[in-house]
Amino acid sequence: MKNNSDLFYTCSLIEYIGRERKLSRSELVRFMGEKTIRRIYRYADVFHCEPIAKTADDFITNLSIPKGTFDNVASCRYDVPDYWTIGEVYERLIEDISGDDEEHIIDRLVEVYTSWISDAISNYNTDFYYQSRQYIHECYKEGTVCA
Repeated sequence: MKNNSDLFYTCSLIEYIGRERKLSRSELVRFMGEKTIRRIYRYADVFHCEPIAKTADDFITNLSIPKGTFDNVASCRYDVPDYWTIGEVYERLIEDISGDDEEHIIDRLVEVYTSWISDAISNYNTDFYYQSRQYIHECYKEGTVCA
């Protein structure tokens, strides 16, 4: 399973909402819950027809997603990657972990977003997020940023 556009959209929307609400992505995923994330994934092709800002605002409003203090965009000293770029990083990692097991894709998504690697990907002051997908996958398997 490569280039899963529904997964890409889901991850990009999570990134967008996380930036808007200033929540770490792990906090946001825990707050949204598996049921909501499954809904986003299942209907990504429909949600994608609207501007992402509108879709994000609908979820923020309907779920009463609180505002936090995590602002990795403001703390970035370099060019900030856009939410589509970071969505793609997560999409690729989740695809690599899942292999052909699409049935448990949301379980893998939650697993990745609530693990240590989410903080590494969200630190835009490092080069981690733009490393190769193979390297990021290997780091995830090892449980640490590889030397």
